[in-house]
Amino acid sequence: MKPKQLVSADQAAEIAVEAYVFGYPLVLMDVTRQVMTAVPKAGALKAPVNQFIHVREFPDPTFTEVVSPNADTLYSTAWLDLTKEPIILSVPDVGKRYYLMEMLDSWTNVFAAPGTRTTGNGRGDFAIVGPQWKGKLPADVKEIKSPTNMVWLLGRTQTNGKEDYAAVRSIQDQYKLTPLSAWGKDYKLPDNAPVAAGIDVKTPPVEQVAKMDAATFFARLNILMKDNPPANADVSAVNSVAAIGVAPGTPFDLKSLDPAVAKSVEGSVKAAQAKIAAEAGKPHGKKVYGWDVMTNLGRYGTDYLFRSVVALVGLGANLPEDALYPRATEDTDGQPLAGASSYVVHFPKEQLPPVNAFWSLTMYNSKQFFIQNPINRYSIGDRDKLKFNDDGSLTINIQHESPGKEKESNWLPAPKDSFNVFMRLYWPKKEIVDGAWKMPGVERMK
Repeated sequence: MKPKQLVSADQAAEIAVEAYVFGYPLVLMDVTRQVMTAVPKAGALKAPVNQFIHVREFPDPTFTEVVSPNADTLYSTAWLDLTKEPIILSVPDVGKRYYLMEMLDSWTNVFAAPGTRTTGNGRGDFAIVGPQWKGKLPADVKEIKSPTNMVWLLGRTQTNGKEDYAAVRSIQDQYKLTPLSAWGKDYKLPDNAPVAAGIDVKTPPVEQVAKMDAATFFARLNILMKDNPPANADVSAVNSVAAIGVAPGTPFDLKSLDPAVAKSVEGSVKAAQAKIAAEAGKPHGKKVYGWDVMTNLGRYGTDYLFRSVVALVGLGANLPEDALYPRATEDTDGQPLAGASSYVVHFPKEQLPPVNAFWSLTMYNSKQFFIQNPINRYSIGDRDKLKFNDDGSLTINIQHESPGKEKESNWLPAPKDSFNVFMRLYWPKKEIVDGAWKMPGVERMK
């Protein structure tokens, strides 16, 4: 006997779109986790659950695995499963360099960020604890409560050029993840972790989720919500989507719905994907002298559509207090940036970006990858040997051809065709976050 329908087909269509947008980040995170952990032991780009993946060098123009890569920090990432017990993150004394251990819950909210800004640069041990766990931690371990049992740990360690690789690798080797039950014992990482059968490791996670039909998507969402509960603020949304059978831990059965309602739910996938894509095409930050500035990442509250947009186009976004990434696609006259012209970014005396860590400008082609150039420079910033002008100001030259030997120290090479530039501001000061300090635009010279 079929359950009594509480919604019409039209209402079901609206609710199903709402449910898809609500659950999209959770499903995408889970597929990403599966792809990145489908190996028996740690390697260059993948590692089993609860083990670090250490990126040992900057990408070059041949690297196309991830869009908008950076040449400022080396990554140390891990997927944590807190279902059975807490996992303890141990970090060494990193000296004077900036580092960050950003932690995303399974809904893509940043719930903690141990590192230079929050916990200092000394050694430390942090127990990441799941929502249902109850127990006692060792006295010298600091608790970090995760809202969900799935956690993506995105560690970044400041790296001052290729000559700094050895020092950073030494630090990376001291980042440790230890299950609580093995704490204080001689723990060795397993090198033969079981790998689930049937995982598609070739198709990008975004494409895998896009191919899911309604029955597959919502069934997975229901399972995931059991160990990764929605936040207290999500009560209204959770109550609303329950009308079509979307609820934490319950089996999702499309066939149990009225045929007209089921048809509406099936059609919701394409409608929801179109809604997210349309929203992704809109500006979400402020335009400042040609730069798109977003200071609202990492904490999404009940703005489920924006949360889905960020998951789609920039999974793993930082909190603004840790890093801001303004992007310029046009010059100060509103014209698209192109290699046929030459440009400058000019900082007046004592008007360099006010950051506690460091800043950089990074060049990307139209596909968001690095560009081959004669000096193998993909970014430039305050850790480079820049030449200041006689009046104390600083000019960065952005163009395809060399600006001449005397100016090459301040040259960010551009491609022949269209490009865009990211400014990366690590641990920005308050005047950047609140908009009091304005970045100089990319000014076309000829």
